[in-house]
Amino acid sequence: MNFAPLGDFIESLIDIGIPSADVIVRRDHETLYRHMAGWRDREAGEALRGDELYFLYSCSKPITVTAAMQLFEKGLFLLDDPVYEYLPEFRDMTVRRGDGTVSKAEKPILIRHLFSMTAGMDYDMYTPALEALRAETGGRCPTREAVRALAKGPLSFEPGEHWQYSLCHDVLAGLVEVVSGQRFADYVKAHIFDPLGMARSAYHYPEGSDGLFAAQYLYDDEKRAARRIPLTAEHVFGPDYDSGGAGVISSTEDYARFTDAMACGGVGETGEVILSPAAIDLMRANQLGPVQMKDFNWPQMAGFGYGLGVRTLIDRAAGGLLSPVGEFGWGGAAGAFALIDPVNRLSVVYTQHMLNNMEPYVHPRLRNIVYACLAR
Repeated sequence: MNFAPLGDFIESLIDIGIPSADVIVRRDHETLYRHMAGWRDREAGEALRGDELYFLYSCSKPITVTAAMQLFEKGLFLLDDPVYEYLPEFRDMTVRRGDGTVSKAEKPILIRHLFSMTAGMDYDMYTPALEALRAETGGRCPTREAVRALAKGPLSFEPGEHWQYSLCHDVLAGLVEVVSGQRFADYVKAHIFDPLGMARSAYHYPEGSDGLFAAQYLYDDEKRAARRIPLTAEHVFGPDYDSGGAGVISSTEDYARFTDAMACGGVGETGEVILSPAAIDLMRANQLGPVQMKDFNWPQMAGFGYGLGVRTLIDRAAGGLLSPVGEFGWGGAAGAFALIDPVNRLSVVYTQHMLNNMEPYVHPRLRNIVYACLAR
């Protein structure tokens, strides 16, 4: 193995305008390589140290679906159960039709639709119902109440007919709350974070914690430069809202403990079992049919299908990728990237903290460089 090309690539990202970049490659619970470059705080001239916290945004989703799959393994629900059996507010849904009219949905949303982003929901975080909830709760937005608000809008299509990136996994967090009887953040802490030793991972950090974070930036395409923005995440509606889709705050090392466990059959580095290999295999099985695959058309997802909340590689040739079929994971709005490869018991975590994140450039290159380095 020779990871020098990976180190060179990470350094090059700073040259193209990404303020910081950190990568960890692990196999069989051992760290094969780590390299970081850039700034913890560019304006203060403070270099990256490696212990920074990040808003992981949608890299939260693999954790949410893992939590839900734990309950699935216990027989507490089936994938084809209607969501309304657990969240009654989803019983009488409506659909906005192609002509703009709204009428009663003909099909119920099934739990598998929440996992696979095929429920017909969208990513509108400022609906009238959510705005009313913010006003009623003084901006606190408890998770269960927010999920009720999400059920009030019309769906974009009949459940199961298409794929659309959406707040489905936020609703899945509400399902976990109801089925487990615990607040979602408490459930994840008890069943994923604590068993894996992810002591710095949480859904909310107290006021005064800003110094623990890497500074957050937004890339300006016109100026071709990143500008600093506040340490906030708009996907977290309030301090009582545990966002299943985008709520996790973590460090590179902490998140690598999770991806390493998933790559090693659901077993953490000290033997804790968080999920069975069978459940992981189901998670990374493509759930999309031909029509839905046409919707899953982001350029960086060429060659991938979509499983239970994760991308999953189904065609190496179509993607031009060096990783094996069945490699899975997801990314986040500020550039975080998770690669989980059960075939080789390999995982890769990459973190940065820049919205408008250059993901189509960074992630496919990062993946291919890692696999090339392993063979050197």
